[in-house]
Amino acid sequence: MKLSDTKTINADRETVYAALLSPEVLKECVPGCQDMSGSPEEGFEATVVQKVGPVKATFKGAVQLSDMTAPESLTISGEGKGGAAGFAKGGADVRLEADGAQTILHYDVEAKVGGKLAQLGSRIIDGFAKKMADQFFTNFQDAVGAPVEGEEEDADAPKKKGWFRRG
Repeated sequence: MKLSDTKTINADRETVYAALLSPEVLKECVPGCQDMSGSPEEGFEATVVQKVGPVKATFKGAVQLSDMTAPESLTISGEGKGGAAGFAKGGADVRLEADGAQTILHYDVEAKVGGKLAQLGSRIIDGFAKKMADQFFTNFQDAVGAPVEGEEEDADAPKKKGWFRRG
């Protein structure tokens, strides 16, 4: 399964790149992530709980960052084992393009599954993988970027703090 898309993030390219290297930001953005530790140099260890169709599994896995060219691009690759449910592995090539005070994040994702998960059928798996990738990059966009001008903030909604504005 392959997927490509872009997100506009209301932060400069250096801030976006730094956030991609932060285990705290990654944990906040990965759907179902229970735990994330490690460093960009050594790689990250993660525990993610997800339900794919009728199969709910806890995946324990490793995430590696490679081909890092600050602040332009990097490759995120990971593999998780979900016990009897099987395994999932994949990666994303991420390219950051400066656009004034904003950053356009381009991503190309490829994902593979095996074990019981693979028996669910490609439509379920592809839909799930697309949803996970979209959710991760949307969460990342919300966590790192300030609200984009023109977007109305709901006065009743809890105020979100962007990653780089915490203090």
